[in-house]
Amino acid sequence: MTLLLHCCCAPCTVQCVDSLLDENIKPGLLWYNPNIHPYTEYKTRRDTLSRYAADRAFDLNIIDEYGLRRFIREVFPSLEAETPDGGGTSRCAWCYRLRLEKTAALAAEGGWEGFCTTLLISPWQDHERIRRTGQEAAEKYGVRFLYRDFRPLYRQGQEKARKLELYRQKYCGCIFSEEERYLKKREPLQA
Repeated sequence: MTLLLHCCCAPCTVQCVDSLLDENIKPGLLWYNPNIHPYTEYKTRRDTLSRYAADRAFDLNIIDEYGLRRFIREVFPSLEAETPDGGGTSRCAWCYRLRLEKTAALAAEGGWEGFCTTLLISPWQDHERIRRTGQEAAEKYGVRFLYRDFRPLYRQGQEKARKLELYRQKYCGCIFSEEERYLKKREPLQA
């Protein structure tokens, strides 16, 4: 199977890639994360993934689209309705849809059979929402969404990233997740 893997960051990519290679799938990598703020964080994560991909000889497609203004414009109207339950927020739903639809569209355009995302390794992400969003994008663009629950590999991947001296961020990406990181400890979502 040919697969385009959306990568949110290098540390999450490490173990997802190794797991896919164990299945004889060498994915192409995609950086598309206009949700990451501020710009210095965006750039650090992008550049770290770029170095990792080069070191491992992976093809990396970069869509260099920093999107603070769009993010604020899109999610601001729904912030009042959010509940403090973590990954099930309306901003997260928008963020998943934005990135997975772009990945599916590029997979279809580039002749890939399917796509996946490294978001699936995080115990802090809403896997059911990611799965639904990925399946909807797959149907829309006529490619397969490969769902994998990479969460059991999370700690192993973080340890590998540490040994590789990859930059490891402390929050999901958007300015609101950064705020949450500093104001309270967020518990991992249950499988």
